[in-house]
Amino acid sequence: MTEAAHSYQAQTDQPNLLIVDDDTVFCEVLAEAMTTRGYTVRTAHNVDDGIELAKQEPPEFAVVDLKMPGKSGLEMVSELKKLDEHTRIVVLTGYASIATAVEAIKLGAIHYLAKPADADDIATAFYREQGDKETPIRTKPLSVGQVEWEHIHKVLTECDGNISETARRLNMHRRTLQRKLAKYPVKS
Repeated sequence: MTEAAHSYQAQTDQPNLLIVDDDTVFCEVLAEAMTTRGYTVRTAHNVDDGIELAKQEPPEFAVVDLKMPGKSGLEMVSELKKLDEHTRIVVLTGYASIATAVEAIKLGAIHYLAKPADADDIATAFYREQGDKETPIRTKPLSVGQVEWEHIHKVLTECDGNISETARRLNMHRRTLQRKLAKYPVKS
């Protein structure tokens, strides 16, 4: 923990939590729930505002939405780790994909949860130190739609979120790619 974070915690005696999500209602509800669990909570609704708050007072804990207008939550994870390598980050997303989960963990997130996740799921994830060997293993292969979704997100991640470059690499029209990305992931 950085000196600023130690100083901040000494003043409040509560863990400092930053929530970065473009869904303002979700932020309010989660902030209230986490406050009742003993956290001092600050919220931001985009990556740039989240980075500014983190620079002012580096958080001990962070909840970061993956898909937001502008910069992605992956950039937020990277910036938080640059500010304080000990920040415990949980990435939330309604657009779960294997590629983005792997990238979030590589960048320093400790856990990756699909929405809707509640405050208890998030608080538990902050303190998970190891994987769960009891996690069920999928017995049927992914559908064609799921494989397409995973591949698109893998390439999008490789292109740092650049839609035009991703469309070019996938040999797909940019508008077609945008339509596919606007849809929710294909269900199993």
